[in-house]
Order: sequence, then structure tokens, then C-alpha cells
Amino acid sequence: MLDTLTFLLEKLFLLAHIRLSILLPPQLDSCERDDSLPQPPAAAPHSFQRGDLLEVPRTLFTHFGIYLGDNRVAHLIPDILPALSADRRHIQQMVTNSRLLLGVLSKRASIRVDTVEDFAYGAGILLNVMDRAVLQSPLPGEEVALRAERLVGGVSYSLLWNNCEHFVTYCRYGNAQSLQTDRFCEWLKSLIRDQRSVLLTGLLGLLSMLCLGVSPITALPSALIPFTLWMAS
Repeated sequence: MLDTLTFLLEKLFLLAHIRLSILLPPQLDSCERDDSLPQPPAAAPHSFQRGDLLEVPRTLFTHFGIYLGDNRVAHLIPDILPALSADRRHIQQMVTNSRLLLGVLSKRASIRVDTVEDFAYGAGILLNVMDRAVLQSPLPGEEVALRAERLVGGVSYSLLWNNCEHFVTYCRYGNAQSLQTDRFCEWLKSLIRDQRSVLLTGLLGLLSMLCLGVSPITALPSALIPFTLWMAS
């Protein structure tokens, strides 16, 4: 039951980010940046210090890594291939989108070391931006890098509970957390509290019964989901 709930929450997480990226103006956070405000310049590889937190904004998410020195970055990335092959040379090749997607679905990931260029994948890199949002002070750079190096290898993956942001915040601040997950949970909380959600789910339940017929499979969710949202609102 818990695995099913987590799976549904992860799908809602994706939908929430899509909805927020369409409906809301840009905000200064770890996912999106307000271009009207001064932004830290994208740093060049030679300006990175060992233990720096590197941040690469993507379309819906932000990818994070820890700089280890010598143009190397440790980062947590979903990857199905280590579960299918023992060929280290093949595994060490840059993770493709299909490997990444299958890793997300199978909840498998690796903490691996790549070049700065492979980590960035053509995007600009921001340097230590999260230091402004996290309450803890960063640990010394050498300790941050050593923590990242000790964790290199296969790990379980969860879009909400164990992602690349949890990895870098544990290494740099000593406390694993994800600001992106926190924002999603706040959005989900506001959605549950909104009584319009009760009416919407009730209406969808009635439509499903009209289209599919009245049966325990359609009637039970049609009553239970609106009732649960009503009690939680």
C-alpha cells in the first residue's frame, strides 16, 4: 500500500511541476529563477573548488552535483543499466534519456563521477546557489567531497524521497533534504485543502460511473476519494 501511494505521489509530483511551470510566474528557488533579479553567473570549470555544489536547471527540475576537483562531478542519477549489466565500461558511458527514464520507473540509481561537461549536458552551471536557501552552513569543502566520494555506487532511487538533491544536501550540509520535494508537498497540501477538489473528484466519479456503469470498481473510488478530501480539507 505504501509503495502504491508513493508511486502515485511521484506521478502527482510530475504533474504539479508541469502545472506550476505553466500557471505560475517564475520564482527564485532551486527549480526556476527570476530573470528580472540579479543572477550569479554561470561558473567556468576552472573556478570550481573541491566540495562546491553545482546546479544545472532543467525544464521541470534542477540537477545537482558535488565538484570533486580535476573537472570531475559526483552526482546521483537514475540509471537502469547497472541492474542489467556488469560491464563497467558500458555503465560508465554517459546516461541516456532511456536509461534515466527506466531508472526512475524501476527506482534504481547510481552515484557516479562524470566530467563537468557530461554532468551539465550542454546547460549552464550555477555555483553554490542553494547556500542562500538552506539554513545550515556548508561543511568544509574537503569534507563535502569526501562524503560524496564515499557514497559513489548503486543506490535506491525515489523521485520524492531520495533524489540528487538529497545527495548533495547531505554531502554539503550534513542533512539530506529536497527543497523541490518540500514545495511539491506544500502544493499537494493546498490542493487537498481546497474544497473545489472535492467537487471536481466527485464530478469525475459520476462521469466514470456514467461511462463505465455502476459497479464496486467505479462506485467505491467515486465515494471514497471525495469523502477523504472533504475530511482532510
